[in-house]
Formats: sequence, structure tokens, C-alpha cells
Amino acid sequence: MDKDRIVGSAKQVKGTIEEVVGKAVGDAKLETEGKVDKAEGKIQNAVGGLKDTLRGK
Repeated sequence: MDKDRIVGSAKQVKGTIEEVVGKAVGDAKLETEGKVDKAEGKIQNAVGGLKDTLRGK
């Protein structure tokens, strides 16, 4: 498993938490940062998956 997949998954979790907390407390900036982190995590996870595929794992 590529490290990008691990880091990407962690970013997705962090982003989800930030998004939920931002919504709960009414902090639009935190909510937006969470959405951005979540999107970055999805992309990084996809890149890691592609690397794994190219390596034949």
C-alpha cells in the first residue's frame, strides 16, 4: 500500500471532522477548510491507488 493512500485517508478523516465541527459551531471558514482537506485526501488517495496499480500490487 502506497503511503499516499494512508496520508490521503487521514486527510479525508481530518477534513470530515473539521467540516462537521465547523457546521456545528457555525464556523464557515472551518467548514470550508474541512471540505478542502477532504477533497485533497480523496485526490491523494486516488494517486496512491494509481501508484499501487502501476506497481502491480
